[in-house]
Amino acid sequence: MSRVLERRKQLLRLMRQATLDTGYFTVAGIAEVTGIPRSTIQDWVNRLIEEGCVSLLEEQRGRHAARYVASSVMPETACRRVFTTIDGEEVEIYHECMSGGCAAFCEFHHTRAGGALQTVWRDGTLLRERAHLGRQEVAVGLDPAPAVGIVGVFHEDDCIRQQIRCIGGPAYSLTDMMSFAEGVCGVTVYREGPLVEGEVVTRALAYVAIGIDDTDTATEGATFALALALLQNLAKLDGVMPIGHRVAMLNPRLEPRTAGNSCSCIELAVEPRMIPRIEEAAVRFVAGEAASHEWGIALREGFRVPRDLRAYGKGARESVIDLEMAEATARHFGVHLHGGRGVIGALAAISLIGLPHDVLLDPGKDVCRGLEPAGHGDQ
Repeated sequence: MSRVLERRKQLLRLMRQATLDTGYFTVAGIAEVTGIPRSTIQDWVNRLIEEGCVSLLEEQRGRHAARYVASSVMPETACRRVFTTIDGEEVEIYHECMSGGCAAFCEFHHTRAGGALQTVWRDGTLLRERAHLGRQEVAVGLDPAPAVGIVGVFHEDDCIRQQIRCIGGPAYSLTDMMSFAEGVCGVTVYREGPLVEGEVVTRALAYVAIGIDDTDTATEGATFALALALLQNLAKLDGVMPIGHRVAMLNPRLEPRTAGNSCSCIELAVEPRMIPRIEEAAVRFVAGEAASHEWGIALREGFRVPRDLRAYGKGARESVIDLEMAEATARHFGVHLHGGRGVIGALAAISLIGLPHDVLLDPGKDVCRGLEPAGHGDQ
């Protein structure tokens, strides 16, 4: 390390310690401790202010020296959002990270750990995990052991409590970062030597899927674009956390159709009281923006997909489904339909939730995997 970098590190350490001890530091104080001339210390302070490592707290007033505070150059949090939805005895955990590398790290170690998690998958910087309520111990440690694992997930008082055990970098994330993520209500931690176990509290939100189809014509509009606009519009409402937008291909041989015969689905985590308002807003938005009079939307609560509902999606990719069958299927599974013939594809979109992009976009791939038992969710 160069002498300049070594000096910078030394001075920042002293400035941060003084900030922790007294709430501020002065140029004279640092000069006295180090034996470095005040003018040199002042030059360093000015440089560190430009770098964002130091801030002016109080300007000099008469004989009272200027006071400064040292701040960390570390990001306040790498965790952008952490939130949860519940469906029966299962919970989905969503952790959106600022870094694709960090998200991949958590995906790898959470998968290795298992614990309370059934499935772990990543979509860009969004980590999605499915868990059963309850606790399952995880042995966390150095490689080849996982560095972090979710050992318990509990539902209490309209909140979800994740119990996380970790070491090293993930422990720093738990103790210093996760409490700043949007959606987190609180974090408590305790240490056992190098191990840290903590509890992260989030709201028990409802999962809502909205399928959309037939909003475009051969010359105007695109369903995927309208769906994305709807997601952005609904995300502005209080009590709504946007999860994502997905595109699925239906029967490519169906006539008449636009270019690709795709439908869209948007996913939301919402306060349960907000569901009627979400439905009303979605209908109003699509009706006002669709280029086609045959637009349709379908809305369903819950992320678990019953076998017979998934079979409807499979049928929409392999054959021709009529409006009567779509309406009967929707009634059976408590799905709300609005609009014209587009409800056939909109219902197919929400019947395919939970599948990876490569399956959604290839009508030739099997969709009947990861199913709930037959009849689950019947209404």
